[in-house]
Amino acid sequence: MIERYQRPEMAAVWDDESRIRRMLEVEAALLESLAGPKRIPAREIRALREVVNRPLAAAVKAKEARSSHDVVALVEAVSEALSRKAPAAVRYLHYGLTSSDVLDTALAMQLRDASDLLIRGVERVIGLVSRLAARHRLTWMAGRTHGVHAEPITFGFKLAGWACELRRDMERLRRVREVVSFGKLSGAVGLYAHLAPVIEEKVCRKLKLKPEPVSTQVVPRDRHAEYFHALALSACSIERFATEIRHLQRTEVLELEEPFGSGQKGSSAMPHKRNPVLCENLCGLARLLRSYETAMLEDVALWHERDISHSSVERVVLPDATILLDFMLERFARIIKGLNVYPERMRENLDRSLGLVFSQKVLLSLIDKGLGRVKAYSWVQRCAMKAWKTRLPFRQTLEADPDIRRFLSEKDIDACFDLAAYGKSLDAIFRRAELA
Repeated sequence: MIERYQRPEMAAVWDDESRIRRMLEVEAALLESLAGPKRIPAREIRALREVVNRPLAAAVKAKEARSSHDVVALVEAVSEALSRKAPAAVRYLHYGLTSSDVLDTALAMQLRDASDLLIRGVERVIGLVSRLAARHRLTWMAGRTHGVHAEPITFGFKLAGWACELRRDMERLRRVREVVSFGKLSGAVGLYAHLAPVIEEKVCRKLKLKPEPVSTQVVPRDRHAEYFHALALSACSIERFATEIRHLQRTEVLELEEPFGSGQKGSSAMPHKRNPVLCENLCGLARLLRSYETAMLEDVALWHERDISHSSVERVVLPDATILLDFMLERFARIIKGLNVYPERMRENLDRSLGLVFSQKVLLSLIDKGLGRVKAYSWVQRCAMKAWKTRLPFRQTLEADPDIRRFLSEKDIDACFDLAAYGKSLDAIFRRAELA
C-alpha cells in the first residue's frame, strides 16, 4: 500500500521485519517444544530468541535472491547467525516442517494483530457516532427514500442506525479474529508424518493460537475468505455513511458538512469551493478494498493438498486491505469528530416539501374515522398532487377539500401535522440501539 494511506502501527504489522519475526517465533516455539526429546540446551533457545528480535530482513533478502525461496533463505540466515553459539538449535531448526507450517502460522499471528487494531478503530468510531446521536436525538430532518422526502426523522435516529451497523462490524471482526487464529505444523500434506499432533498443540499454545483440526499443506483458505468478507463489510459501512454525508453536503441541501481546515483549499480554480473530499476518498478506498474480495474467494479452491496460487494474492491483498480499513476508520473518526451539523437547515429543508411528509398521518386518520383505505388514499393523493403542482401548503389543500373536511376537523388536521408525534418511539429505538 502506498504511504499516503498507511498508519504506522498497522503498517508495522506487515513490514518485512515483522513478518520474519513472526516466522522465527514459530521456529523458536517448535525448538522449545523439542528441547527435551532432542536435548537442545536452554542457552541455545535463548540465543535463538535473541535473533528473533534482531533485524534480519536484509540478510534474508540477500539469500532469497540466490535461492528464490523465502523460508529457505530465513533458515540459512538464522543458521549462519547461530552456527557457533547454538549448533543444536541450528541442527533442529525447521525440523519436520514444510514452509507453509511457518508461513501460515505466522500469518495467523499477523492477522490477529491486525484485527486487534481494527477492532480498536471501530470501537473509537462507535463512541464518536453514539455521542453525536445522543446530541441530535431530537434534531428533526427529512427522511428520504429514492432521494425524495418521505417522513420526518431525527438526525440522532439516523446516527443510531450507524452505531448499530458499526457494532455489527465489530462483532464480525471479533468473530473472524478467532476464525483465522489457527496455526498448523502438520507437515507437507497435513498427515503429521514427522511431528506428532501434540507438538503442534504445544507450539500453537505458546503462540496463543489453536491448531487447525484437519489441514492439508496449508490452513484451509475459507478462513481467510471469511476474514476478508468482514473487512469488506466494514468498508461498505464506512462508504455508506460517507455517501450520506456527501449527499447532505450538496449546496442545495447543506444539512451536514465534513470538516474543512482553516488553510484548506477546495479547488485550484474556484476559491469558494468546500468539497467533501474526505468522504469521497473513503468511497474510493472502499471500492478498492472490495475489489480484492473475488481474488480471496478464488484462493479457497487450491489444487489437491495445496498449490501456490493463493500466495501472491495474499501477499498483496491482506496487508493492503487491513492497512486501508485501518486508515478509513481513522479518517472517518476525524470526519465525525469535526462534522458540521446544521439543524436550522435540516428544519428548513423539511418544511420545503410543503408539509407533504405528513401525508400518511392524514391517510391513517381518515381510515380511523371510518373511510375505506383505497378511497382515503385517493383523496389524500389528490390533495398532495395539488400541493406539488400549485406549491400551496399541503395543509391548505386538505382544508379546502370538501371530502376531507367531511371526515377531519381542524383539530384532527392539527394532530396530523404534529411533528412531536413522530418521535414517540425514539426512547425505545435508542434503548434497542444501546444508546439510551
